Amino acid sequence: MAASLRQVVAGAWRQPERHLLALQCATRHSRWCLITSRTLYTAEYDPNEKTFEKLLIANRGEIACRVIKTCKKMGIKTVAIHSDVDSTAVHVKMADEAVCVGPAPTSKSYLNMDAIMEAIKKTRAQAVHPGYGFLSENKEFARRLASEGVTFIGPDTHAIQAMGDKIESKLLAKNAKVNTIPGFDGVVKDADEAVRIAREIGYPVMIKASAGGGGKGMRIAWDDEETREGFRFSSQEAASSFGDDRLLIEKFIDNPRHIEIQVLADKHDNALWLNERECSIQRRNQKVVEEAPSTFLDPDTRRAMGEQAVALAKAVKYSSAGTVEFLVDSKKNFYFLEMNTRLQVEHPITECITGLDLVQEMIRVAKGYPLRHKQADIPINGWAVECRVYAEDPYKSFGLPSIGRLSQYQEPLHVSNVRVDSGIQEGSDISIYYDPMISKLITYGSDRAEALQRMEEALDNYVIRGVTHNIALLREVIIHPRFVQGNISTKFLPDVYPDGFKGHKLTDLEKRELLAIATSLYVAEQLRSQQFLGSPRISLAKLDLNNWELSVQLGDGTYSVTVSNNGSTFSVEADGMKLNVTNEWNLASPLSSVTIDGTHRTIQCLSRDAAGNISIQFLGTVYKLRILTKLAAELSKYMPEKAVEDTTSILRSPMPGAVVAVSVKPGDLVSEGQEICVIEAMKMQNSLIAAKSGKVKAVHCKAGETVGEGDLLVELE
Repeated sequence: MAASLRQVVAGAWRQPERHLLALQCATRHSRWCLITSRTLYTAEYDPNEKTFEKLLIANRGEIACRVIKTCKKMGIKTVAIHSDVDSTAVHVKMADEAVCVGPAPTSKSYLNMDAIMEAIKKTRAQAVHPGYGFLSENKEFARRLASEGVTFIGPDTHAIQAMGDKIESKLLAKNAKVNTIPGFDGVVKDADEAVRIAREIGYPVMIKASAGGGGKGMRIAWDDEETREGFRFSSQEAASSFGDDRLLIEKFIDNPRHIEIQVLADKHDNALWLNERECSIQRRNQKVVEEAPSTFLDPDTRRAMGEQAVALAKAVKYSSAGTVEFLVDSKKNFYFLEMNTRLQVEHPITECITGLDLVQEMIRVAKGYPLRHKQADIPINGWAVECRVYAEDPYKSFGLPSIGRLSQYQEPLHVSNVRVDSGIQEGSDISIYYDPMISKLITYGSDRAEALQRMEEALDNYVIRGVTHNIALLREVIIHPRFVQGNISTKFLPDVYPDGFKGHKLTDLEKRELLAIATSLYVAEQLRSQQFLGSPRISLAKLDLNNWELSVQLGDGTYSVTVSNNGSTFSVEADGMKLNVTNEWNLASPLSSVTIDGTHRTIQCLSRDAAGNISIQFLGTVYKLRILTKLAAELSKYMPEKAVEDTTSILRSPMPGAVVAVSVKPGDLVSEGQEICVIEAMKMQNSLIAAKSGKVKAVHCKAGETVGEGDLLVELE
């Protein structure tokens, strides 16, 4: 038994032949955590256990790739669906078959039930895994599959309906003796009723979609005006994301933790709780960093939460993997938030600490097999951390979407104990039509400190070019003293960064290290440019190639730096301190491992030009420097400066997206803070306001149009 399990672990990490594209993608885009000292709980794949011959994945991106990987291990053929713009996507290449289900908009493709049902009939798929999002919690889809004799890899329609409706689920939770948040249990009819209910409950309140999830259709209101505005935006987002604009209102618990319990149940009245996941680091009610287990829970609280989660699952005769989410206050009182009747985005960290393959378990349960484990068998083995890597600008509201093509992409799989779940590759497009997630980056360690150290290393070694990403924010979160101490809540980001995220703040030593690295790179490139086919060029002027006097602009400061070189080592005097910088100086590599007086740093040189401008990703944050020789710096003082644009009189789109509404027309008078228009990106609506009072001079957009980041929308006189 032990030998076969060791083979399973080894097999999970064995690299496939490079010429096999499908297997290459499976390895590259969903690599397991290497978990030592595992025996009983490491996932096994019995080739003799019959499940399904062919399974269709009604999803896209990383979760489709994730499901395909397990299906390959179980010997199940897979069918991918895709929109026309996803025809060359990774999940399409990994699957055995692929069917186009419509154009790019989700309503015409991944939410197009008729087209998906036709694809199922065409390919004769026996089962459907919905992943998360899209149709994963749509009871009508599950019903249609059942009527055609196709197995839905998830719970039955009763559980989906009961738990998918936040109003009904709250009533069921109360009946199952699960702690619930005080609030209004009915459907809110209009904005006036929302205000009345909010006053009765007492501010602050949470307005959220009854059929919602994933942070969409949710708003916090602190007064009547915010309640009216929240009702409008939440109902619009709910209708757009879920086709259901019903809302509920409940008491907002200020400064809580968001901790969820993973449950797993079968059709034989067996149910388990697979420990917790800490998901408190959020922006706009969407999770950014998760970990398992939580630093906050003691064994008694963990057990109480787990038992209540299982009680709720049994109350609705739940059978599959599901997640019961709780809000936990500072005194460890916990309250039911919602139950997600699907595979959760952050499921990999549970797999790392328990050894279970949750996709495999879902498929086995759907086929009718009983669970193979008892509650006493479920361990907490080590620690796992997940960072959601998004194509977002973290300097804008902690992350507004970015679009573009991945011109260079390299996952940090050379770092030990790293798993990357992704559905993209070099050359992939990040578009406005779908979620901007690039990947889920997971690290595992024997304890939390080790898992966080590996995450820091993995983030430094992650190469993403072509789109703006949030690695700077992720890295700052995991090294922040409050996070390291476990002192977190759902308000962590606004508390720590009240004026918005500004990137890493360099210490004096780190600033000198950056200056030394940048100038060493500059000199290394200058020395290379002096070479011609391996020999020095003949210069008309005598040059001292061993000593360089440079002027460096970094932020608001200008620094004099002296550099001398001796082979691969540069001696740098920066800001009054001498440093020795050693590197192989491969200027073509996207990653550089630099040693500065014994300290190892992994940096990325993102760009450099002949004018001395250089961008370096250092400690997660991108810094822009300008390096000039002493003479060039003196002459640059005579160059005219570019006039700064007056942004108070214009409104530009802060992100790519679609214009939902325009509230003004030329000639209108507007006041500071008044809504001008609404932009929707990745199904999240963003209200854009006037920076000052004035008269509208021109409107350059209209509802229904697609705009890019920086596009001019409205001008004021």
